[in-house]
Amino acid sequence: MEKTIPLTQQKYDELTRRLKHCETVRRTEISDAIKAAKEFGDLSENAEYSAAKDAQEKLEIEIANLSDVLAKAYPIDSSLLNNKTVAVGNIVKVHIEGDEETYQVVSSIEASSTENKISDQSPIGKALIGKTKGVTVTAKTPGGDLEIKILDISK
Repeated sequence: MEKTIPLTQQKYDELTRRLKHCETVRRTEISDAIKAAKEFGDLSENAEYSAAKDAQEKLEIEIANLSDVLAKAYPIDSSLLNNKTVAVGNIVKVHIEGDEETYQVVSSIEASSTENKISDQSPIGKALIGKTKGVTVTAKTPGGDLEIKILDISK
């Protein structure tokens, strides 16, 4: 399978840890809960058993989703990033509508407005990718066009 999702090393490690935790600790916890609930008798009217089976189903979906993402993901080699051209993984200081903002350009999987991590697929991310320091770009957003000047690029 082709690796098409770039992730920061931190996010890649976080998802890997979460998958391992789900596959080991959470599966064991839910399996134990199912066994305990079976001891209550009649499974057709056993709320504990139904809740444990629901939790098991949700866990297996989460494991499948994490496995799918990790099968397509690769950690960004930050040593390959440069300070000249914006790429996924770079930190970009910009001037937008009178304000200075600093964003890290990341894949859509790890985008987070609270952490100032913008997706490379967002209007601003798309406008920044491949551009250099000092350049002014226009991002076509749902709220209208934004003029963005790239002030600095770092790793």
